[in-house]
Amino acid sequence: MTVNKFLPITGSVMPRYAGVATLMRLPWIGLDDPDLHQVDIGLVGVPWDGGTTNRPGARHGPRQVRDISTMVRNVNRASGLAPFALCNCADMGDTPVNPVDLMDSLARIEAFYGQLCAANIAPLSVGGDHLVSLPILRALTKKGPIGMVHFDAHTDTWDRYFGDFKYTHGTPFRRAIEEGLLDPKRVVQIGIRGALYSDAEDTWGQEQGIRVIDIDEFHRMGVEAVVAEARRVVGDGATYVSFDVDALDPVYAPGTGTPEIGGMTTLEAQHLVRGLQGLHLVGGDVVEVSPPFDPSGSTALVGATLMFEILCVLADSVHRHKPQAA
Repeated sequence: MTVNKFLPITGSVMPRYAGVATLMRLPWIGLDDPDLHQVDIGLVGVPWDGGTTNRPGARHGPRQVRDISTMVRNVNRASGLAPFALCNCADMGDTPVNPVDLMDSLARIEAFYGQLCAANIAPLSVGGDHLVSLPILRALTKKGPIGMVHFDAHTDTWDRYFGDFKYTHGTPFRRAIEEGLLDPKRVVQIGIRGALYSDAEDTWGQEQGIRVIDIDEFHRMGVEAVVAEARRVVGDGATYVSFDVDALDPVYAPGTGTPEIGGMTTLEAQHLVRGLQGLHLVGGDVVEVSPPFDPSGSTALVGATLMFEILCVLADSVHRHKPQAA
């Protein structure tokens, strides 16, 4: 009998508190592993928060999410999707980073994802602060700009910080649009809220064509209508999913760098992500889990669970778009 090495270890074989922690208890596969070509979706940690402007700590997110992700099981009860049956998934480890050099870290992260993309592996990542999305997108969009469904309290399309510095966790998607990585007319941002320094922090993205659904409009529309609008915006083209845990109310995710009250619930977030099933998804990330601000691990549990929700719809997409053997 052939054993599928890409299936997670079950709790009936090894207790969930035992063994080596990997993302969702999947096998660890390195970039030099002979089975690399068999991997469809690579789960990756990006332990870096060099773009953080206030409360640091998201560099520790991947390790805590790895640990708590042992709670993940095989089948999504709500959708019926079984991602590990649809695709070969593996923990690809952490990207190399330079904790004292932001620009070098961006280059190292991009190079790591470049190798994944060259191997036709769809990336699903856990950060790290939100700037990590920029080098991931740089690697993922060599064939042209893509769309994005972005859950966040902030637009992350700010321009500069402390004068002329262009790279922080508040600027990744402005840079991504400027670099031609994202098609702004195929980008939707959901859950935006909080006070601003100036209106320009919000208006630039809208002027480029981004569809911004702030938290007040989100509640007026309701989850189903927001899902329909997101699907309309991104259409049938390749789409990335980025989930900043501060999209959630800090009651549900206190361990994050820039919390904003008045956010969505964890259940609303799950329904939103499940509503993306059927889109042409090519990758995703969950970012800004900062364990020092929530030692209990509750925010990491939120991050791991939302990562699983994204994995379900991503695996469905990768499976549907995978070339069929003759």
